[in-house]
Amino acid sequence: MFVALERLINLQDGYRGTFQVQGRHLLLIVVDQQSILMENRCPHQGAPLHTSTLEQGMLRCSRHGIAFDLANGRPVNAPCPPLRRLPLSYDGDRIGLDL
Repeated sequence: MFVALERLINLQDGYRGTFQVQGRHLLLIVVDQQSILMENRCPHQGAPLHTSTLEQGMLRCSRHGIAFDLANGRPVNAPCPPLRRLPLSYDGDRIGLDL
């Protein structure tokens, strides 16, 4: 089942959108014209990532400063699990995920 999150026309660099799907808090961001969907929580201690800073392909958690490389989701400055990314799907002019 496809769950639409956003219209493609709205996805431009710098876009951030938060969504709740089946009890999961998700964050959709666009970096270098690439859409990335992940859980909206830092894998370190669960802080929300929608308030994180984004610079040069790195997402930095606002609570503890852990930086994650968005190319692969791995932390670059702390030993913790990688970001939980989810695959995106497309249906017409919408982006979302398949459940």
